[in-house]
Order: sequence, then C-alpha cells, then structure tokens
Amino acid sequence: MKKNEEFIVEIEDMSEDGAGIGKTEGYIWFIKDTVIGDVVKASAMKMKKNYGFARLAEVITPSACRVTPKCSTARQCGGCQLQAMDYKAQLDFKQKKIWSDLVRIGGLKNFSLEDMEPIIGMEDPWRYRNKAQFPFGKDKNGRIITGFYAGRTHSIIEQEDCLLGIAENKEILEIIKGFMKDYKIEPYDETSHRGLVRHALIRKGFATGQIMVCLVINGRNLPHGKTLAERLLTVPGMTSISYNINTEKTNVIMGREVVNLYGPGYIMDLIGTVRYQISPLSFYQVNPVQTQRLYETALEFAALTGKENVWDLYCGIGTISLFLAQKAKQVWGVEIVPQAIDDARRNAELNGINNAEFFVGKAEEVLPARYASAGAAADVIVVDPPRKGCDTVCLDTIAKMQPDRVVYVSCNSATLARDVKYLGERGYEVKRVRGCDMFPGGVHVETIVLLQKKNS
Repeated sequence: MKKNEEFIVEIEDMSEDGAGIGKTEGYIWFIKDTVIGDVVKASAMKMKKNYGFARLAEVITPSACRVTPKCSTARQCGGCQLQAMDYKAQLDFKQKKIWSDLVRIGGLKNFSLEDMEPIIGMEDPWRYRNKAQFPFGKDKNGRIITGFYAGRTHSIIEQEDCLLGIAENKEILEIIKGFMKDYKIEPYDETSHRGLVRHALIRKGFATGQIMVCLVINGRNLPHGKTLAERLLTVPGMTSISYNINTEKTNVIMGREVVNLYGPGYIMDLIGTVRYQISPLSFYQVNPVQTQRLYETALEFAALTGKENVWDLYCGIGTISLFLAQKAKQVWGVEIVPQAIDDARRNAELNGINNAEFFVGKAEEVLPARYASAGAAADVIVVDPPRKGCDTVCLDTIAKMQPDRVVYVSCNSATLARDVKYLGERGYEVKRVRGCDMFPGGVHVETIVLLQKKNS
C-alpha cells in the first residue's frame, strides 16, 4: 500500500495511547480517533514492515459505544484519547488492559477477567481535575492564546475551558491574558526562547475550595506582579498567588524557585479526614474523588490491625503514608524529592500523626541501606512508583525483608505486571487486583494489587 492510499478496516482493539487497531490481510494499522467496533475509511500515512499508521478519513459504520465528544477541541488536542467512547466502554477497555498486561507480561496463569474486582469508575466523569498547566503563545495573527499542546508538538490548541478541569480556569486565564495585553508582556516562544510567560499552573482544593495560581516565567522578575495578584483576587477562593522561575531551555514545566505574591504559598485540601498542605511544586493526585477511593482500597488491601510496621515507597508528600498511619503501628515513607519530604513531615504534624517518619532518597538506595544497618522490619510494604515501575534493587530488598503483604499501586499496568512477575518468582502471589479510573476520557488507569507471601 502506498502513502495516502485509502482502505476500509474494522477496529478490533485499542493501543496504549488510545489509537484504534485494525487489520487488513494480517497487516496491523494504528488509527487515531477511532474506537473499538468502528468500521472506518482510513488513509495510509506511514508504513513499517509489520504495521502502519493511518489517518481517519470517515467513520462508515460507527461502533455501538461511539459517542459525540463533549469538547469541541477533543480531536485536535488529543489529551482525551477516549472521549469518543461511551464511559462504560472506557471502563471495560481499562479493565481488559490491566488483565491483559498481568496475563501477557506478568505471567499469571489461569487468571481470568472474573478474578479481578470491579473497576472503580466515576458517577460523573467530568470536571474532576484539580490541577492544570496551560502554556501561553501567540496565534498567526499575533493574539495571545493559551490551551494545551497538540500531541508530540509545541503547537497550542486554544482551549481555556477544558471540561475535565475546574470551571474557574476560564476566568483565571482571561485575567492573565488581559494582564499580559495591558502591560505588553510577551508569552514565551519555544523556538527563539524569548518572551516571559511560559505556563500558568492552576490548582484547587476540592474539599476546601482554595485556589492557587502560579505563573511560570522565563526570567527573574514578573513586572507589575502585584497588579496581577489584585486582579486574580476577584476570583472566589483565590488563596495563593506566586510565580515560578524557569529560565532553562527545557520541556520541564516548573523551575525550582517560587516567589510569593499573595497568600501563604500553599493551599489546603483533604482526602477523607487527612489534611494536606500543597505548594506549587508538590505532587498531589489530580483527581481527588478517585484518590480517596484509590487510597481506601490500598488501605483495605493492607489489612492493618494497628500492630504492623509499614514502609511506603515513593511516598510523595505522604498522601498514602498518612492514610496508612491511622491504622498502623509505625509507617516509614521514602521519596527522592526533598521538597516532597518537607511537605510530608509538615502534613504529618498538621494532622497530629506521630507514628510516621520520612526519608529523602531513592527507594532502591534508602530501603537496602536501612535494612542492612538496622534490619528494618516490615509487615507490609506499599509501593506507588512512577510509570517506569520499581528498580530491581528495590524489589530484591522487598523480597529479602519478607513482608507478609505487598500492596502495589501503579499508574502503568505494563510495568506493574513486570514487577508482579519478578516478585512472584521470589515467593509472592497475587491475591487481589482492582483498577481505579483516575483519568476518565484518557487511556491511563491506576491499579491496586495485593501480593502475599506464599504459605503465609
């Protein structure tokens, strides 16, 4: 088949990044903006030996689970890869994705979909994100715009009212754009590396109603910053206003230094009954409704009685640690980011929790060192690693420590499955698996797995 040649294909599956998968005479095609069950006309774009990429030209027969996306820019933006799919079908897709990875990569024999617990979905899968980062730029007419980058580009798709984000985003962004226009402040240009305003970080505490705005700038000073703060204070709930300095030629959004313009420099939020202090640089789950359900499930899997010593690896600002500490004898948390550990200690003090201790460092270094020097005992180990999963040194140390239970919280079921297999070869077996949909409309899904020591 040649480039731009059209063909008809039925979509049978979906890839990790949300592209539809179809086959013509055994040849595999990846076609963005399609959903399982669609029959489509597609145009060939790029071909490899065994697979190719094609562009959707026309939906000939729509899938029974196809719906019209609520967002007008869903297809251009690409942030919601599954928005054209009915929400129940999204949950089914994610449930099967977890199961497939555990069977195919994790080597779980005789493990069926029925062995998994029902995925935790949302009653209302909209307006759930408590955080968004909006890049600024200019359109072809020189007008200041903001929105989201199109996939794999720095082209901004103008969108100030993402339906996954809070309703206040639009008003806040209009204020910032008006401020930039009034004082002739230029947005940052990714090509020339000139201009001042790079991004706006907006966060809201769903339980408290407190809002934070942090402007990321390519410079050391924000001219007329107090005026911007005065304008933003007209937004109900505005609690913290600051700017972040990032003068590096990098794709990393946030720099290390934050300058406060108004408020305490943080907002407060609650997950369940636990209070958290969140600064601009803090990691905090973006879906607070599902976060509580996720952590409650992890706590249920841990089955704590008040007598256990628990390690929480990759603990961030102590979100899971403090949940666990309510039911454990002692919790130790480990995180590589020093500011996150500062937040974790502050959050423990804020909640009057004195049975949680936190260490700065890589989990794969801190845990072996503590184990070697003090024989740090563990009845339960909880891990919530980044997408790359756990380091093998960390997994080896977990196996040596021989906890009765390991609770693995994962944002990537493929690396989860790899690590489950590794621990399975070292004496642990999967007892419970449950997905939690933290990102409706997107392809990612969180998973909680309980592994228990064999013959425990």
